[in-house]
Amino acid sequence: MSPVDAYGEPGTPDRRGPGRYLWWLLARQPHRAAAGAALGTVWMVLLALSPYVLSRAIDDGLVPGDTAALTGWVAVLLGIGVFNAWVSVMRHRTMTRLRMDANLRTVKVVVGQTTRLGAALSRQTATGEVATIGISDVQQISQSLTVVGPGLGAAVAYAVVAGLLLAVSPLLSVVVLLGVPVLAVVVGPLLGRLQGAEGAYRERQGELTARIADLAGGLRVLGGLGGKELFADAFRLRSRELRDRGYRVGAVTSWIQALGVGGPALFLAVVTWLAARPAAQGELTVGELVSVYGYVAMLAMPVAFLLECCYQISRGLVAARRVVRFLSLEPDATGGATGDAPVEPSVLRDPASGVEVRPGALTALVSARPAESAAVLDRLGGFTESEATWGAVRLDEVAVDQVRARILLADHEADLFAGPLREVVSGRTDRDEAEIRRALRTAVARDIADALPDGLDSAVEAQGRNLSGGQRQRIRLVRALLADPEVLMLSEPTSALDAHTEAAVAERLRTARSGRTTVVTSTSPLLLARADRVYYLVDGKVAAVGAGHHRLLAQEPGYRRLVSRGGEEGAADMWCEEDAR
Repeated sequence: MSPVDAYGEPGTPDRRGPGRYLWWLLARQPHRAAAGAALGTVWMVLLALSPYVLSRAIDDGLVPGDTAALTGWVAVLLGIGVFNAWVSVMRHRTMTRLRMDANLRTVKVVVGQTTRLGAALSRQTATGEVATIGISDVQQISQSLTVVGPGLGAAVAYAVVAGLLLAVSPLLSVVVLLGVPVLAVVVGPLLGRLQGAEGAYRERQGELTARIADLAGGLRVLGGLGGKELFADAFRLRSRELRDRGYRVGAVTSWIQALGVGGPALFLAVVTWLAARPAAQGELTVGELVSVYGYVAMLAMPVAFLLECCYQISRGLVAARRVVRFLSLEPDATGGATGDAPVEPSVLRDPASGVEVRPGALTALVSARPAESAAVLDRLGGFTESEATWGAVRLDEVAVDQVRARILLADHEADLFAGPLREVVSGRTDRDEAEIRRALRTAVARDIADALPDGLDSAVEAQGRNLSGGQRQRIRLVRALLADPEVLMLSEPTSALDAHTEAAVAERLRTARSGRTTVVTSTSPLLLARADRVYYLVDGKVAAVGAGHHRLLAQEPGYRRLVSRGGEEGAADMWCEEDAR
């Protein structure tokens, strides 16, 4: 059997529904699935044949005292047992590989989709949703594929036993054939309830996981604002709600599992009672009675397997539904566009707000609601559907790879990946020391590298957890500057910095990006004073526009009230010349 390929291409998943997705996982490994089904069937059928061989040994050898016949049938029984032990080992090995392949394949398509969504991921789904898929859903999906091996084998063995019983007693054969449909009628409604209860539980679990991630990322801020207890109370409430939903899932699950154990036992008792009466009346031989009891005792295994498979499939469909929903997300509005971007640097226009970004200029967007100015950047960056234009063409008609190559939207809370500082700021391109040092100086971040034990080779934890909020913001700015796009959009790039550092960043940013198109969103007069053009937004639309910060300050009262910092306006011309920083 071929090993599981943990590094190969997973293929294109079938996203038309949870059932089709599960079938796709099987179709990607047809030989392994066929081998698992064959081995599972042989294993179960040989278990079913063992009582028949035992009955022949009793009736043909033990009762008449025929030692040769007895020895022969015992040898056959031993051979079946040894061979079936090997089949069982190979079945388990094959099914383990099948489940591992499905697990890894699902992980790979989810990771691939996460990469494809890129910056749109956080706007379309919660972090907790992806975490829940990776932690539990992939496991449930792989477990549901057990139906291919033992599940199919259980169904075949059930039919074989019914056929063998037909030669002993038609009544017993009919009872056996009706046993599973009766159990299905009883368990079926419970499986439907389980899907609903577990679906709701998974949704809440994803939401709570996202809250945990938010809590871990904002613990310092919560502590500074005194909001730990408030958040903790809300978290406890959500945890209790999740626990109660877990109890509902557990209640349904316990009934299904109880029926999986008690149903076959009751079934065994009924068939044994029906067989004991004709045996007492001499209608069944001793061997036939032993075989009937063996058949029914063996049937407990396939019946339990069938119930377990139905249970696992139900849970697998819930998990697959979440995976399919995640795989169906599209990265952005321009994902299917094939047009070409303007050859030369061109004007970016957002008709929804009235903002116009001219090439080579530093443009600032100011709004009392940061979400409104951020929405403008999303439209100008091609991350949401809009009528924004780039020169003479609509932005959503330009191929997304061309948009991403020339327009960069750098969010102030963008992810920081774990690794050496040099790699964190360089991204996919190798940068020489001089380039990195220039970007560090522009972002006033030299002190960060100098303070770390190994400088640029020092390790940065995931999300920059070993850095302060201001340091993380400057490192993000360094990374954006090193990318050196034609159009650089910065969302609140100095919100976590002190006034002295902010003034230096504002001046150096203008110098570093001279002649390049740059857009910033901010309410800081220190940064706005360096802008060539300032747009004041109210309710997401341009309320005033000025050739500079000071002109708007004098002409627009609303703008003046928004950006006023009680005496800090005079610091707008201050900047730091200290190269050591």
